[in-house]
Amino acid sequence: MATKVKPTDEFRDHISTVDDQGKRVWVYPKKPKGKLYNYRKYVSYLLLAILFSGPFIKINGLPLLMLNVVERKFVIFGVLFWPQDFFILVVAFLTLVVFIILFTVVYGRIFCGWICPQTIFLEMVFRRIEYAIEGDYTKQRALDKMPWNTEKILKKGSKIIIFLAVSFLISNLFLAYIIGVDELQKIILDGPIEHKAGFGALLGFTGVFFWVFAWFREQVCTIVCPYGRLQGVMQDKKTLVVAYDYGRGEPRGKLRKNQERTEGDCIDCNQCVSVCPTGIDIRNGAQQLECINCTACIDACNDIMRMIEKPEGLIRYESEEAIETGRKWSFFTPRVMGYTAVLAILLTALTTLLLTRDEAEATILRTPGQLYQKTEQGYIKNLYNISVINKTNHDMPLTLKLIDKKGTIKVIGSELMLPAQGIAEGVFFTEIAKEDLTAMNSEIEIGVYHGAELITTTDTKFLGPAN
Repeated sequence: MATKVKPTDEFRDHISTVDDQGKRVWVYPKKPKGKLYNYRKYVSYLLLAILFSGPFIKINGLPLLMLNVVERKFVIFGVLFWPQDFFILVVAFLTLVVFIILFTVVYGRIFCGWICPQTIFLEMVFRRIEYAIEGDYTKQRALDKMPWNTEKILKKGSKIIIFLAVSFLISNLFLAYIIGVDELQKIILDGPIEHKAGFGALLGFTGVFFWVFAWFREQVCTIVCPYGRLQGVMQDKKTLVVAYDYGRGEPRGKLRKNQERTEGDCIDCNQCVSVCPTGIDIRNGAQQLECINCTACIDACNDIMRMIEKPEGLIRYESEEAIETGRKWSFFTPRVMGYTAVLAILLTALTTLLLTRDEAEATILRTPGQLYQKTEQGYIKNLYNISVINKTNHDMPLTLKLIDKKGTIKVIGSELMLPAQGIAEGVFFTEIAKEDLTAMNSEIEIGVYHGAELITTTDTKFLGPAN
């Protein structure tokens, strides 16, 4: 009877892409194929279509997503947010973090292999270009080793040119999500001389993307990405990951013609290693730092199992606990339920904040250095400065009214006109009868109206004589 041997943990002492001398080990992954890879392609094409169409999709005249950190203006699903909405963004960020933790606790690092833009661009765009120009992994390795000749110059040169062009395209897309597609169009049509900073940003982003996808590659997932580094903290033995069933596969043994095998189902063909984009051996154990759960090894192993007439699933989506015990994987665990409860609370708070969010936000302060004035009719008058931020994409003429006291408000100069996505500032007098004041420093509430609609309110102080 075959002995079930669990792999040792020696592989955890170093990463797969660095040798004993500390030098980079270049990864030449075999071109993947199989059912799961086809599913990944469909998901990637869909996400790429959404990503490239995103800047052009507008809701109520606003882009679907824009993160303009320069002007501190953010648009998420067509809703405009300003720095004054910081607390809403904080709650949204915390909700996203808890969702990511919950998702990782349950499904491991599947986001990295299937949804992450870094993986999609590298595996579904740049590597496919590389395969088309240089061939599969054996031809790529041979091309790198050969001396410089016409073939190598043409292949390497054409690859670099195409990589630069794709990187420049991605840079334009990236910039469109920051400044908006309309501003990006101005930079393109007006030329680099008129927009030196914008054009410089495009070249800078192009250089970064080219460096990442042409050279740095899987090191982003292994070394740079904080999510990848934290996965070991978020996952446990109940997490669903890409795992090798060592109980079924060990001990390994080569398949020899006309010879009966007494070893496990793994024939040590190394196809799972050859196809891995991060250069690991999945048979070393589950939850490896470099594994992005891309499922390429599952397709490769299933292909071999079909060839040798063994059941598929030697490498599969499974929890480490299920591999050890043979019990079926269970979604419902105390940890999952706890994170779900926290996520539900945060989603409720976020929904409430979004539903009660005002279309505009006003700041009203008494004009510095100004005392109250008395009118001939016996009214007390204070001078105020007002600043209103528009969180919508349409202009709004504004009127001001006292809400909690009787009195009048007179705007100095022309009426307040709040431009779309803009700020309106003005000065106004507030008059209140002396008998309606109960203290020297009374608190009053002022409503900001757009026609008959109350869009926001704010409190301020009203200075009057002592009673």
